Amino acid sequence: MFALIAGLLFGAGLSISGMIQPENVIDFLVIKESWNPSLIFVMGGALLVFIPGFHFIVKPRSKALNHDPIHLPTSTRVDSNLMIGAALFGVGWGLGGICPGPALVDFSQGSLGSVAFFCAMSFGFWLAIQYQRRRSLNSNRVYSGEER
Repeated sequence: MFALIAGLLFGAGLSISGMIQPENVIDFLVIKESWNPSLIFVMGGALLVFIPGFHFIVKPRSKALNHDPIHLPTSTRVDSNLMIGAALFGVGWGLGGICPGPALVDFSQGSLGSVAFFCAMSFGFWLAIQYQRRRSLNSNRVYSGEER
């Protein structure tokens, strides 16, 4: 229930700020005379809420409000998966002018462009899962002494 409320609040914030419109994001990413800095304020507002909330509410807890365990990432290693994922995200964001959060909000409003983006994003998720599964199977074969 908390995730639904948080998602609806996040979606409302994206809609109100205009960040579901790719042209607003592209106007921020392309620095020119008509540069639009509004995305900085959207990100800054999000950080003003997130940082104290995480530091004082999430980080000290071992369980979520619904009593599920909280699993925070422990790795600080910059590896090829992180770099490739970040590059793909950045290229997709730059080309499409929209990232997954605003795309889902826009998708719920039936925009044709966001439907295409959502389909491409879902295909990308599927490809990543297939890649991770194959990689995991191959590493298990190596560790167990099997040959391909």
